[in-house]
Amino acid sequence: MEKKIFILVVEDEPEVLDSIMRDISDFEAFFPIEMADTAEEARELIREILDRDDQVGLILCDHVLPGDNGVELLVEMQKSEETRKTRKVLITGQAGLKETVRAVNEAELRHYIAKPWEKEELISIVTEMLTDYVLENVRQPLRFMQILDGERIAEFIRKGGGLTDN
Repeated sequence: MEKKIFILVVEDEPEVLDSIMRDISDFEAFFPIEMADTAEEARELIREILDRDDQVGLILCDHVLPGDNGVELLVEMQKSEETRKTRKVLITGQAGLKETVRAVNEAELRHYIAKPWEKEELISIVTEMLTDYVLENVRQPLRFMQILDGERIAEFIRKGGGLTDN
């Protein structure tokens, strides 16, 4: 049985969380979505997902959260062997330059999305990040062609990809 690949959304403002969920809802048929409103709750969800032998493929994380901030969580995930491959996106309106640079350098942040965002931008970034994750971590990526970047997946398969474990 194939491992499930989860999207984790970490956001403490209910209206912002609703907006993110609405914007990425099309992905849920292929990638179950979990939500947390604190870094601590996110850690618990990550542990539950990994304990079921599933994967966290993408985290969309706010910076300003109750308790630990989002950058701390992303850096921690990067340092962990179990979550290092997870694609990380910071969504915030309040991270300063220092925090953003730290997220890029220490958490291998690939994208920063400023609030408010455009739906098309968010969908494009989620598609790119999940396509990257699938191509690097899934043995049979063909099943994701209709929701992710089908051209990249087809090219990957044509070149003999898709033979890694998982």
